[in-house]
Amino acid sequence: MSKPPHPWWKSATVYQIYPASFLDANGDGTGDLAGIIAKLDYLKDLGVDVIWLSPIYRSPLADMGYDISDYEDIDSRYGTLEDWDRLLEGAHARGMKLIVNLGLFDRMDLVHAWFTASKSSKNDPKRDWYIWRPGKVVDGEELPPNNWKSVFQGSAWERDSATGEYYLHLFVSKQPDLNWDNPVVRSAVWDVMRFWVRRGCDGFRMDVINCISKTDGLPDAPLVDHTQYYQPASMYYANGPQVHKYMKQMHTEVLSSHDLITVGETPFTHESSELAAYVLPQNRELNMVFQFELMDIDSPSESPLLRKPWTLRELKAIVGRWQRFMHGDGFWNAIYIENHDQARSVSRFGNDSAQWRAVSAKILAIFEVTQAGTLYVYQGQELGIKNFPQTWGIEEYKDVASQNYWNLAKDTIGLKSRQKAQGKEDVEMSDLLNSFAQKARDHARTPMQLKWNASPHAGFTTGTPWMRVNDDYREWNAEQQIGDGTSVHAFWRRALKVQKTHDVLIYGDFVMLLEAHEQVFAYTRNYGSTSALVLLNFKEGKVEIDLGEVVGVAGYTFVLGNYENEAIGLEEKVTLREYEGRVYVREALLD
Repeated sequence: MSKPPHPWWKSATVYQIYPASFLDANGDGTGDLAGIIAKLDYLKDLGVDVIWLSPIYRSPLADMGYDISDYEDIDSRYGTLEDWDRLLEGAHARGMKLIVNLGLFDRMDLVHAWFTASKSSKNDPKRDWYIWRPGKVVDGEELPPNNWKSVFQGSAWERDSATGEYYLHLFVSKQPDLNWDNPVVRSAVWDVMRFWVRRGCDGFRMDVINCISKTDGLPDAPLVDHTQYYQPASMYYANGPQVHKYMKQMHTEVLSSHDLITVGETPFTHESSELAAYVLPQNRELNMVFQFELMDIDSPSESPLLRKPWTLRELKAIVGRWQRFMHGDGFWNAIYIENHDQARSVSRFGNDSAQWRAVSAKILAIFEVTQAGTLYVYQGQELGIKNFPQTWGIEEYKDVASQNYWNLAKDTIGLKSRQKAQGKEDVEMSDLLNSFAQKARDHARTPMQLKWNASPHAGFTTGTPWMRVNDDYREWNAEQQIGDGTSVHAFWRRALKVQKTHDVLIYGDFVMLLEAHEQVFAYTRNYGSTSALVLLNFKEGKVEIDLGEVVGVAGYTFVLGNYENEAIGLEEKVTLREYEGRVYVREALLD
């Protein structure tokens, strides 16, 4: 029997679920596995091939489940291992696969048995399972071992009073980093992975996988922010000297024996050659990675919670670079514009006004399904869910990143800086809240808007939801959209079917057209004898483009558009309406 020309995961549509906010089946206010099981038919009908669950392990929830106290058990908030088995069985019965979130890198919690043993004594056998260092004394004051800044503000080190040493935590203080340089630690990680493979999982999404190896000596980071002692230090902990050795070992020990989908999260890295090393097939590491260059397009260096303007030309340059990068050598992209760590795409990259919300949500769907790579859709994206209102106060922001940054701005140094900038004692914080309203991770975490009638809390729960439901749920929800053939949900179903019908949209090469155009993103995809032409008007305002000098238009057939379903002919001069997107295919391969 001949081997298939492409692995199954390349053409898969992966749907990410944030379990706490998907559907609460028992009325306690938090989504659970039973709620996900109840909506498996909804996911199958949408066109989902793979379900990816954000962490559901036992956790004190210092970072919403990413601080894990037991990697081989389910948190009681979400259910039991038996519930997970039922979810897996239900997904497989419908032809879908299930992948788990693996955070065995920096996402251990302080109450995990490994860390409890490690901090108990300097002589404990698990002491060097984590990164411990003595502090340093400067001008008579004890300071952490170096000046590394935590991703969530403050020092990346926490002092343990029992032993007088500090442990490293790149994220919150309740998430100590494992010491991957210890081979016994790596062996324990492989055992956890094998546990889930034996249980039947179909793959792994790996948190911050590029941060498992640190620079020898853990040197001080260079001074770039003169307002703080602690400095960004990703140059010393991302893509470290042993990372690829450890990834290859993971592949040999666990991944190579199974037909799994693997995707690694790789923040702090835009350099293509760095990321290629994780993905190129001959390296035997991962199938693909989540690179952050597009997600960083509107983020200043200070924080992803702040916003800077972006241009379509910048977006085109980023997408074009990654679509073309080592395409013929096996590099494979993970296509996403939303996840649990990003604000809603229709608010961020589209137009979420009442007039243009649906149309611009649909053009973003076209933008995604016409790129080469494995497609990732985040819960609610298929409905065009937008950011919650700017009028919500800071008390509605539950994410540790939002709260920590807000508190930093209000502490002594941050307060003095604001007082100086504003020239008054009683400072305004509205600018920061405005930034949060556009960029905070919280927007992705509001409960799913499932129903619109008299159901309280959008049908998410019969109890009190752990986080407030977006105010617009009565007008914008799944129940209403499923019965509407013109809805965002209906369009996503159609777009996914079109993508699956035309291999050129998944595997074809990428050729940019009208590269300097400030309003239109146009490109062709070519695969064998088939070509696709994609035209996207990213702005509010009609625009005419002339294709005559950049591509031949003869023979193209209209296959997808976000304004109407009927075929629209293609001529050299094309007028695109506000936020209009069109896809044409020529010489499509038909069975």
